[in-house]
Amino acid sequence: MGREHWKKIWVGSAGNMVEWFDWFVYASFATYFAGAFFPEGNDTAKLMNTAGIFAVGFFMRPVGGWLLGRVGDRKGRKAALTLTVTLMSASALLIAVAPTYSVAGYGGAAVLLLARLLQGLSVGGEYAASATYLTEASAPEHRGFASSFQYVSMTAGQILGLGLLLVLQHTLSTEALHSWGWRVPFVVGALGAAVVFYLRRTMLETEVYAETADDAVAGDQKGTLKALWAHRREAFLVIALTMGGTVAYYTYTTYLTKYLSNSAGLPKQTATLVSFCALIVFACLQPLAGRLSDRIGRRPLLITFAVGSTLLTVPIMTMLRHAGSFWPALGLSLLALVVVTGYTSINACVKAELFPTGIRALGVALPYAIANALFGGTAEYVALWFKDAGIESGFFWYVAGCAAVSLVVYLAMRETRDIDLGRVGTDGTALPGRKRDQLPVS
Repeated sequence: MGREHWKKIWVGSAGNMVEWFDWFVYASFATYFAGAFFPEGNDTAKLMNTAGIFAVGFFMRPVGGWLLGRVGDRKGRKAALTLTVTLMSASALLIAVAPTYSVAGYGGAAVLLLARLLQGLSVGGEYAASATYLTEASAPEHRGFASSFQYVSMTAGQILGLGLLLVLQHTLSTEALHSWGWRVPFVVGALGAAVVFYLRRTMLETEVYAETADDAVAGDQKGTLKALWAHRREAFLVIALTMGGTVAYYTYTTYLTKYLSNSAGLPKQTATLVSFCALIVFACLQPLAGRLSDRIGRRPLLITFAVGSTLLTVPIMTMLRHAGSFWPALGLSLLALVVVTGYTSINACVKAELFPTGIRALGVALPYAIANALFGGTAEYVALWFKDAGIESGFFWYVAGCAAVSLVVYLAMRETRDIDLGRVGTDGTALPGRKRDQLPVS
């Protein structure tokens, strides 16, 4: 890959990293600020209230996917990416200054809810805009590798959040973290978003988007729901193939620290360190798996993920509950994340490869956001519901069942690796691109 390609990957990934830093620090620091916005009571109930607000952010993602996907298709990928990071900066600032229950009663929770709604709006468009940009900005034989950096940047954002949590845990007292320390990451996130806003103002538009005059979807039809309905088969395919992957991803990333702390009985610092170390390895695996998909195709990796998640989720989660110490917990977490890599490393390019240029951002954004609202955003809340009901193992079977549904889809779907992004058919089918030995070398 040439220097210009790396620059495009960096600019797209840097913004995505900040977006997901802000998104995930909410979950990572929830155990410290859950009590600040709700009255005294059961600790699990407080976490459920906080997780409920976390889930609400996901239900704004379809709205964000529609609005910002439309912007991305009609005004360009650059315009959508700049707008998403602006919204994220505003939401991070709102959380940083939100008043506590002792100061404003449920008014603080209302501010928290508003901030999560803005975050949901932003992230709903960010995923599709960055997935589309990274896929379009890379040479055909490198699309899997380039698009894998979306989850590298997403995971990097979470790693930075967990790293900051570790630093604060070792430099501040528990009382200080519960009192004001939890606000620090949201201030950091807002400042980071300001830097990325500057970077994205100078980013280049993709050549594929610049040629949309020749696309199957043109003029006023770009980024419209009417145009998306013409590709409804691909839209429903995105929902179905996302279902198992997003539940597994949020289970082993967002929810893992809480699970190790509340269910496995590990100290919060140990649980955080397990997640931190596992995510570093996970991030390094993404480009390797993306590169592999460029050689053998997308379907083999997706099928491997779904089979592994269906068969291994219950035993892995059961053993994690009895891990007892750092090393067993880390080993099991790594095993789970290696399995999930089959989905995370390539799902962005697979979805982008299904749609024409003029409807690509919306086509990825809206159905993906719907799937995340229904399955990803509710994963943590469902897990806590099962725990509160005394049947925590029921959640393990739920995750495995979602993966099994996606497995059926992966087995039935077509391969997308060699599709020419500029030749997606008007009837919803994607025409094959050139043979791999005819692809240009960057």
